[in-house]
Amino acid sequence: MTIKLAGVQAAIIDLDGTMLDTLPDFQVALNGMRAGFGLAPITQKQIGLMVGKGSEHLIRSVLALDWDKDAIELRFDTAMDAYQRHYLSINGNHSALYPDVLEGLRAMQAQGLRLACVTNKPISFTTPLLKQKGLDGFFELVYGGDSLPRKKPDPLPLQTVCREFGLAPAQVVAIGDSSNDAQAARAAGCPVLTVPYGYNHGEAIHKINSDGIVSTLLDAANLIRSQN
Repeated sequence: MTIKLAGVQAAIIDLDGTMLDTLPDFQVALNGMRAGFGLAPITQKQIGLMVGKGSEHLIRSVLALDWDKDAIELRFDTAMDAYQRHYLSINGNHSALYPDVLEGLRAMQAQGLRLACVTNKPISFTTPLLKQKGLDGFFELVYGGDSLPRKKPDPLPLQTVCREFGLAPAQVVAIGDSSNDAQAARAAGCPVLTVPYGYNHGEAIHKINSDGIVSTLLDAANLIRSQN
């Protein structure tokens, strides 16, 4: 742990499941989309197994609860349009900050860490959500799932942040709640910390190949400070 975090000068932080509990927003938007097809509503527990890999994967996974692949593809564009419309109309209204997120971000800033938000959520959802929750002022860079040609778990978004910051990957820690974050960080050469309260596709957080589990972003800030 000491070696992994020594010299860290920046942090890349995930959004859904790391800074914000957005499952209630997903539930309202997805069930609005499903209602348009005459489908029954689904639960937050079901949705939590599907989020984190981008909107396309999410919509196909939700529709797969009722239809086969061919039926999904016939309805995909209509479903995506409906989902985006519903989500934008309620974006942030039902989501909440996890404990110590603001305190953690402030502590990181006080240490002089440069901050980026990298999420697989579309940028059109991400930007207004960060602003609504008072998070936008913390981040020099914000990349959504459609900001670059590839999204997490591909390392490209993290590599792009490192390049923009002019820092080596070993100097940039990634913080997230899922295997997507850890896989992207490992491939990019960044150290990675995970929080235990997010979604992670229904898998136990202890199965993730990270450099440590931190209970909150404030704990992450304190751990980084202790190693520098």
